[in-house]
Amino acid sequence: MSGSDLFSQPGRGIEWLELGASRLGILNGFVENHWTLYQQFCDELDWQQPSVRLYGKSHPVPRLTAFYGDDGVEYRYSGLTHRASGWPATLQDTHKRIDSLLKTGFNTVLLNRYRDGNDTMGFHADDEASLGSNPLIASVSVGAERRFVIKPRHNKTQGKRELVLQGGSLLIMAGKFQSEWLHGVPADKRQGEGRINLTFRKVIA
Repeated sequence: MSGSDLFSQPGRGIEWLELGASRLGILNGFVENHWTLYQQFCDELDWQQPSVRLYGKSHPVPRLTAFYGDDGVEYRYSGLTHRASGWPATLQDTHKRIDSLLKTGFNTVLLNRYRDGNDTMGFHADDEASLGSNPLIASVSVGAERRFVIKPRHNKTQGKRELVLQGGSLLIMAGKFQSEWLHGVPADKRQGEGRINLTFRKVIA
């Protein structure tokens, strides 16, 4: 099966959730045979489990990560620095497909591998200065489905909202989403299968 056979045909519509000046776009079925891609990523990418310092102590992040992109591009967040050294072959089709759909010129991808429902992502915003003002970020999910929860950063009357990100789906965070909302992936003890999500970003030098 060729890489292009993994993706759905162009022209299928993105469903947009309007949140004032923020927008979330969902396209289910973006990757049709997503378990194939999931296994390729598990087998072929260089997975790490970095640690972050909180209150003077070092803690391993509760998931595995990998980072790739244009040669020499650096991305810093939560005290971690990632430096890209190119795009491996197993990521090139996904990168090209995303750029063809969104015309964004993404130059990096940060991958998070959730080995089962115990692995999580805490609430955060992708609002680093290196991403510029109101960045557009695209996230592709392969493998098992997981809950994606958002909560407002300032307007507490809005409350939390929740989506289920299916395997093979594309999520687009746009507008003022990073400045107005926090997002995370909570634990799900019922989920015994793994998931990988790829977050494509354009890092400004």
